[in-house]
Amino acid sequence: MKKSMVFFVCLMMILNLSSQAFAADIDTIDSLVNETAEYLYKSAPDPQVGSIGGEWAVMGLARSGADIPDEYFENYYKTAEKYIKDCGGVLNDKKYTEYSRVVLALTAIGKNPTDISGYNMLIPLGDYEKTVWQGINGSIWALIALDSGNYEIPKNENANVRATREMYINNILDNQNADGGWSLSGEKSDADVTAMALQALGKYQDNEAVKTAIENALLFVSRSQNTDGGFSSQETENAESCAQMIVALCELGISIDDLRFIKNGNTILDSMLSYYERGNGFKHTKDGMVNQMATEQCFCALVAVKRFNDEKNSLYSMSDAISISESTNSEYGLFERNPDVKKMNIVSPEKTFVDITGHTNQSAIEALAARNIINGKNENLFDPQSTMTRAEFAAIMVRGLGLPVKGETVFADVTDKDWFFEYVNTAYCYGIIKGISDTEFNPNGTITREESAVMVTRAAKLCGVNTDIETFEVRNILAGFLDYVKASDWSLNALAFCYDNKILPEDAMEIKPKESVTRAEIAQMLYNMLSLSKLI
Repeated sequence: MKKSMVFFVCLMMILNLSSQAFAADIDTIDSLVNETAEYLYKSAPDPQVGSIGGEWAVMGLARSGADIPDEYFENYYKTAEKYIKDCGGVLNDKKYTEYSRVVLALTAIGKNPTDISGYNMLIPLGDYEKTVWQGINGSIWALIALDSGNYEIPKNENANVRATREMYINNILDNQNADGGWSLSGEKSDADVTAMALQALGKYQDNEAVKTAIENALLFVSRSQNTDGGFSSQETENAESCAQMIVALCELGISIDDLRFIKNGNTILDSMLSYYERGNGFKHTKDGMVNQMATEQCFCALVAVKRFNDEKNSLYSMSDAISISESTNSEYGLFERNPDVKKMNIVSPEKTFVDITGHTNQSAIEALAARNIINGKNENLFDPQSTMTRAEFAAIMVRGLGLPVKGETVFADVTDKDWFFEYVNTAYCYGIIKGISDTEFNPNGTITREESAVMVTRAAKLCGVNTDIETFEVRNILAGFLDYVKASDWSLNALAFCYDNKILPEDAMEIKPKESVTRAEIAQMLYNMLSLSKLI
């Protein structure tokens, strides 16, 4: 009799527990996602690069399946492009989580983070020491960002220690506290940091060391829950801690209704929803006001639960990312360009030379050098005032346009033993250069200003630029130069095109068409042409 009563009481407790645990059913979650999505869309209509009103809102909305116009994501992308370009690809000297956050947002909207205005946002994450400088947070978010698109870690040529996924995983494991959780500092674990660490480790549960760490962490999670099913961070009960833990469980493939994480009949989700103000957003604390950061994080948690319920990829597993309009790619070259022309990405963002500091053409030289389009005479010297050979010019033009090299022999004085063999032949095959005769190229001859104008104009045409100028316009454009009559007839159209499009400086008094151009001048011409062609 007593055994029967005990069984009956336990059964009723379990049934009661289950009925409360499923209070926020699937339909409710879907409704809350759409409701909060609408609120976020209206409260942050012009998302910027930033932790609030920026990447988290963009990522959450992109992953939510809510009816958000493509224009919203297009506007963010254009804003991010401009921001990254304006800051020279350096989002922060110390906090590399800035790169991780941007990578997540770009991946969520189907954009390639390795080429944003020519900058690769993954390269900083290839520097292990700089990424972990800010602590475990660096490793956590680098791993989440890299795994979001299954990206390979690019080689960071400037890194003292080149990062690997194993390094980031081990850094997280090595910093696990004795209580099973993680913290930014000290031995007392924090719910938020523990949740984020679990999110990062979710994809590595087949690793025995990771599996053990996760099991210990989940014990900490269960023990540290408050009576309402929520969590405290820095001794304050708050919505964001609940949100992070919900995302963590979803990334681990664990149901929100797992009995280990129900307290007094309340799930973590139930606790998080107690911070919700219907029709507005989420509060940081229950006695506070609706808060943008809390709303964005809680929205991401709702999206994570919805995706879990719908059996879709997790929040941070973005192989199923949306694809927005290609109109945002307008800065990636002209429509009419030859399909073989490619935009060259930045691979050495801090590259410079000691002899160009303060030089008129410094920015152009550095921009080309950062993309490995142009080299110095050695690692430290560019020698801006020296001349450039015809072979060197062919090389920078081919690299500047990202053209596939051609190996066919064209000129008798350019053999396969010459370093410039493929560059000269490629430039010839694409119509950028010609020989001084049918069989000779004169690779070591220097380039004059009129010759460089002709070759740059041909390259511009290959890039899709309309280089045609009416005969009467040619004379009008060049008439302002004292010595234009000294230019060869075959160069007039090209010179006019270059001056009219500011490839050559229009404020000069003379053309000096027969004089050799300097390395610095050629760098500026190529930079200006690539800018005109929307390739830099």
